[in-house]
Amino acid sequence: MRLSALLAVLACWAVLAAPPALAHVEVVGSTPVGGARLAGAPSVVSVRLSENVGIQKDALRVVDARGQVVSDGPVFQPGEVAEEMAVRLRPGLGDGTYLVQYAFVSADTHPVRGGFAFVVGDGPLMNASGAVSDTTDNGSVAVLTKVVRWVGYLGVALAGGVLFLLYCRPRGTADPRARALMLGGCALAAVGGVLTLGMEGAHVTGADLSRVFAPELVANTLDSAYGKLLVLRVVAALGLAFVARRLFAGPPPRLRSRYENLAMVSGFLLLLTSAAAGHAIAAEVMFVTLLADLAHYGAVAVWLGGVVQLALCAWRPQPEEDLGAVMARFSSVAKVSVAVIVISGGLLGVAYVGSVAALVDTPYGLLLLGKLAGFALLLVLADRCRRAVRQGLTGTSGSTLVGVRVGTLRRVLAAEVVVAAAVLAVAAVVATTAPPP
Repeated sequence: MRLSALLAVLACWAVLAAPPALAHVEVVGSTPVGGARLAGAPSVVSVRLSENVGIQKDALRVVDARGQVVSDGPVFQPGEVAEEMAVRLRPGLGDGTYLVQYAFVSADTHPVRGGFAFVVGDGPLMNASGAVSDTTDNGSVAVLTKVVRWVGYLGVALAGGVLFLLYCRPRGTADPRARALMLGGCALAAVGGVLTLGMEGAHVTGADLSRVFAPELVANTLDSAYGKLLVLRVVAALGLAFVARRLFAGPPPRLRSRYENLAMVSGFLLLLTSAAAGHAIAAEVMFVTLLADLAHYGAVAVWLGGVVQLALCAWRPQPEEDLGAVMARFSSVAKVSVAVIVISGGLLGVAYVGSVAALVDTPYGLLLLGKLAGFALLLVLADRCRRAVRQGLTGTSGSTLVGVRVGTLRRVLAAEVVVAAAVLAVAAVVATTAPPP
């Protein structure tokens, strides 16, 4: 506990002493510029972004004053600048106001939408916002996106319980409830990936719930790097479930190491597809933040997955199971996991927040403070759990955790599970909120 507290203090100091972070992706220029008056219609309209997001299908279009689409052909890169996207216009356009609409996904999966207008000839310049279909989030889709992200986080955390079952509580592999909890986590992670795949198009374009799983929007998402990561996440979650079932069934000794290696690969891919679809991918030093995010996800999954499994073990142990021995094995794993969470979280805070002002004056900073408060409460509960175990084991064997000590342990573990679910909910909101500029 003292080590965890020291690491937490160092992480907070790193965040508070950090230099300013990079701004979120934005449109930094366009051709023609917004409000321009041109003698003739251009053949191409382009926008320049603050980061390279690749060529995204249907991310850019142009409409006339009546809302009719006058752009023609796919979005393309007009020159050597990777941050520039363009679309061609139909030939022979007459005088009038034309509205450029853009909707694309930044590298860290946040949707960016907006528009601007230009005039050909002598007509009046219309307000671009009056014709852009939607430049703000649809409320229902935005909320549901956060809920689905939370479901995915829960799934990854529960799937992380596979390490607890294999190395901290081997007898738990014979417990149908413990197996179902871990395999259910894999199912939740896969379902979360499928739902995100269906919702991403509506989230990016600002459409309502009726456009969730719209075929053309799903196709657009699948064309993006994020869509491919979601597909890989679903495959990895299902692969982990398949391999875990084989391990739980007790494979022959000659095949066990093979299944363990496959489980590690599947788990790594599940974590990587989560880390590579977040803020880490858009940071200035992407390699460092991606590794930190990957370590953060992995440590959280191992720790919280183990806490949930430990709570189940405390409430419903197997006959003659040595709960004290299980706790002792998990204690070492938990200490390492907490240390990794604190160190990686401090590095990510440096990259994303950047200053004390941003920490207290922006929605992202306040949400991060809420997440840190929840994490601190989890550490307090973990210490209470450790002290309950120490008192119950004084001068006895591990199997004599009885009476009030086990009762205290069960209540503390149940509280940890509830707080962990709340912290993951806050983390889901943090992940869908743009970092401060």
